[in-house]
Amino acid sequence: MKLKEENIKVKTVRVSEKGQIAIPMDIRNSLGLRRGDTLVLIQKDHKILIEKPVKVAKKTESSFKFLLKHSEKVASKFWENKEDEVWDNV
Repeated sequence: MKLKEENIKVKTVRVSEKGQIAIPMDIRNSLGLRRGDTLVLIQKDHKILIEKPVKVAKKTESSFKFLLKHSEKVASKFWENKEDEVWDNV
């Protein structure tokens, strides 16, 4: 089944005795998955999300942009403090 509005494909797979699943060929081809590729599995409640590590890294990076910007602003207040310049001559 393919839901065209959101470009979602729905497939069913069986879990083997060893806990393995096979990703259907059309999905592997559309994602460019090759033998030996590494994937990240994320569990949330009763759902499993499988993604390429690059996508996970990009999402994580974008999630932390605000925090990084805020921490740089706070750190610059300490770094640019005239009272601390006395330590430069020690």
